[in-house]
Amino acid sequence: MELADHMRPHLDEVADDMMQEIQTRVREYDRPGDGSYSSTLRQAVERVLHYFVDRVGDPDHEPGPVTDFFRAIGRGEAGEGRSLDAMQTAMRVGGMIAWRRIAAGAAHLEVEARVLGAVGEALIAFQDELATAAAEGFAQAKAAVAGEMQRRRKRLLDLLFADPPAAPEAIADLAAAAQWPVPRTVAAVALGQPHDGAHRPAFPPDILADPTRRTPSLIVPDPDGPGRARLIDRALGGSLAVVGPTVPLGEAARSIQWARKTLHLVRRGVIAADGGVVRSVEHMSTLILFQDEDLITSLAALRLEPLSHLRVSQQDRLAETLLAWLQSGRNANEVAMRLHVHPQTVRYRLRQLEELFGDQLLEPDVRFDLEIVLRARALLAGQPGEHLIPAVKPAVGDTADVVDLHQRN
Repeated sequence: MELADHMRPHLDEVADDMMQEIQTRVREYDRPGDGSYSSTLRQAVERVLHYFVDRVGDPDHEPGPVTDFFRAIGRGEAGEGRSLDAMQTAMRVGGMIAWRRIAAGAAHLEVEARVLGAVGEALIAFQDELATAAAEGFAQAKAAVAGEMQRRRKRLLDLLFADPPAAPEAIADLAAAAQWPVPRTVAAVALGQPHDGAHRPAFPPDILADPTRRTPSLIVPDPDGPGRARLIDRALGGSLAVVGPTVPLGEAARSIQWARKTLHLVRRGVIAADGGVVRSVEHMSTLILFQDEDLITSLAALRLEPLSHLRVSQQDRLAETLLAWLQSGRNANEVAMRLHVHPQTVRYRLRQLEELFGDQLLEPDVRFDLEIVLRARALLAGQPGEHLIPAVKPAVGDTADVVDLHQRN
């Protein structure tokens, strides 16, 4: 095309105008002391001009090299931690200068309005292509950086959960690489279910998260700081999540162990989730009780043996009454209020218990053991196949399941 041939001898002059206008209008590109940066900018301007003139002369000209160049520019801007705003502004300024020169040349050559309109449309489309290529490169670089950062954070999570603990120097080095400020204290979180990519909750950037683990896990820094409890509840809302105890950073493995133990008891129904975030520190006595269930079962077999020959329904009533009696300071009236039964019913059951246990109920150590195993039994109530009283089939003539008139009414 004649217009393209007319433009080629003037490209250096147009490039000078573009450089001056871009550096005047876009502060980020005005670096008088940086010769290499000016050289890169000049190279970009010249490439754009030559490609565009070639495209005016041949609309089917291959766009690959220049779009690849702008993808690289987008990646470079991302790598420098800048946005694409300055580059897009520079492209608009450059396009304006180019259009002024094209319009002046077209008037000199008396180019038809139809042709000039087609060139203007090509200029707009060209700018759009370059902006799209730069955005693609920018997004690719950001995704690569984010992916690498996430991998570092997952490795840091593994290091913090290591048992025995990793060296503080190793943790500090990896935390710096993962851009994670090292806190003084942390709490580990065990999530109840894995999340696929589309439904993963968004966590604040200072929370280390790996939702892909077998037990999806988090580490929350400074969990007891101002407003942190509300932040945790908000971030974990709608999920089954257990927050382990607050510990020094080097003891994160202990926090996740307790969080996982608590989660296991929540899943069994021993600890109620109530639709919210569960905190291990609020269930420490239950965690202690179930730390060694074989030991609790053995203690129950010893201390609750006097109930073993009774029917299950009678075992339940007497065990419930005995626990309430131990917890209420052995006050029958308070037991009645706790169990919502008549005091006379409580006294009747207590006489049964005295007959069954005899002098054992007078011994403080035995009462302590009984309260432990009865609390565990109460927590397991309603769990299929779980009980702490050895099953013994009643012999003929054994005590029947007696229910007095107060219990019937």
